[in-house]
Amino acid sequence: MNARLEKLIEKYPELVECQTSIMEAFEAMKHAYESDRKLLLAGNGGSAADCEHVVGELMKGFMSKRPLPLEMKEKLKAAAGGDDYLGENLQGALPAISLVSHSALMTAFANDVAPDMVFAQQVYGYGKAGDVFVGFSTSGQSNNINHAVKVAKALGLVTIGFTGKSGGALKELADITICVPFVSTPDIQERHLPIYHALCVMLEEAFFA
Repeated sequence: MNARLEKLIEKYPELVECQTSIMEAFEAMKHAYESDRKLLLAGNGGSAADCEHVVGELMKGFMSKRPLPLEMKEKLKAAAGGDDYLGENLQGALPAISLVSHSALMTAFANDVAPDMVFAQQVYGYGKAGDVFVGFSTSGQSNNINHAVKVAKALGLVTIGFTGKSGGALKELADITICVPFVSTPDIQERHLPIYHALCVMLEEAFFA
């Protein structure tokens, strides 16, 4: 077992039943990044905030500073006319897009077409085979998340669901489902956070050790 995953289970022993799915999610994300692919994330309410949180940890240094390779620093220095500022302040990134942030697109599509198809439309527009779609739904019954999962699978993306004890429809739809053993929305979301924190650290250590 990964050392970070062991630490997570030690701190949150109730998550022991999720350890296999967490490791599967890590391997899927790692493979995507090794293949120059990206993560797409979607959720509603507090889970929308979780999507933003994950992107914030992946797109910049989380537990390490992720300095750029020397070759890239030299290219940036040349582009900036000999100034080191760009190379010294940029950090290594793991590409991730939170679909919940695009307010103009989301409101237009919800108004003009179908509110429960907004995330599906974004997945259709952004998704490429080999990418990973991560859907957060505490009930597993969020139609907008489940529609997006179906589109993602049709396009050849790997799909990962974060949900609660029952898993709902999401459990059957997603390739990998992390079902934390709770039924209350706050309890579920409170366990999602340490899981995706652990995943972000594991990915950072895999690519920026």
